[in-house]
Amino acid sequence: MIETTTDSRATFDSDEAKWAAVLARDTAADDAFVYAVRTTGVYCRPTCPSRRPRRENAEFHADAAAAERAGYRPCQRCCPQEPSMAQRHARSVARACRLIESADELPSLDELAQAAGLSRFHFHRVFKSATGLTPRAYAAARRAERVREELVSCETVTEAMYEAGFNSSGRFYAGSNRMLGMTPKRYRSGGEGMEIRFALGECSLGTILVAASVQGICAISLGSDPESLLQEFQDRFAKASLFPGGKDFDAWVARVVGFVEAPGTGLSLPLDIRGTAFQQRVWQALTEIPVGATISYAELAQRIGSPRSVRAVARACASNTIALAIPCHRVVRSDGALSGYRWGVERKRTLLEREAAREVAEANE
Repeated sequence: MIETTTDSRATFDSDEAKWAAVLARDTAADDAFVYAVRTTGVYCRPTCPSRRPRRENAEFHADAAAAERAGYRPCQRCCPQEPSMAQRHARSVARACRLIESADELPSLDELAQAAGLSRFHFHRVFKSATGLTPRAYAAARRAERVREELVSCETVTEAMYEAGFNSSGRFYAGSNRMLGMTPKRYRSGGEGMEIRFALGECSLGTILVAASVQGICAISLGSDPESLLQEFQDRFAKASLFPGGKDFDAWVARVVGFVEAPGTGLSLPLDIRGTAFQQRVWQALTEIPVGATISYAELAQRIGSPRSVRAVARACASNTIALAIPCHRVVRSDGALSGYRWGVERKRTLLEREAAREVAEANE
């Protein structure tokens, strides 16, 4: 899993922004700068619980070393010369993740907590906050990633099974459909023999294509040209068997079209989602954004516990192939402007306007 990081200092690029972070005790600022108080000769981290100084007595430094070169001593309450709580938690979670990934069997919660140096309850909370997943769910996602990688690189399914850390073929095959959405043999052949139903429909945003495997919806696409949508869909599932959906499938399409025209409380459908552990964290967080609300890419990164992975979050949004049900259209830039959308910025604008209008109408009822 590769995450691109951004420098947290870019968020606090002026003294006014830094002072606002100090007043708010913004945890995102803890690794970005420290502030010093001229009247006391002490410097603190932005989240220090001590009483705030007067603005005219505060100055800002890039880090503890810079503050000490300027003649300030560290606050004994927040200990800004030591790693922040967020950094210590990140290191603890990283140790736990390495332990999970290297173990043949998932370590117990007590073992993971002990390795992290935290209590059982505190570790579980910190781990989920940092990764967006429980330790067990993280282990399952990482195991699924490894299975996919090994099935592509190994010569046989059996070899891939052992390389991925499975010691029992029974356990491997029992969980293969859940991990891959198909049998291991079918996955190795690029989905050959996989059956996918699909249907094209029309809505006010143009043409809509909905497709589903036996696991659930695997694609929702929007476009202006039915033939282009269908060609892209066929290319993506080149080795699968594609069939027009029947009457029961038409009901799913109608629900999707109905949501486009009149967004309600959400679009709840069974989904067949495949992605890395990081992508799944992002996509899960997207499904939790209420209809009528928007958040920035930076806020989304904060929600999944990876505040410096804004670019990776944006890429995960761009990789989403299930429009509406995984509502990546509700993510905007930090200044509120609309950025790229797989199915066109104007469609994104229209969807957001309709959702916002629906919320206003419901509030006035």
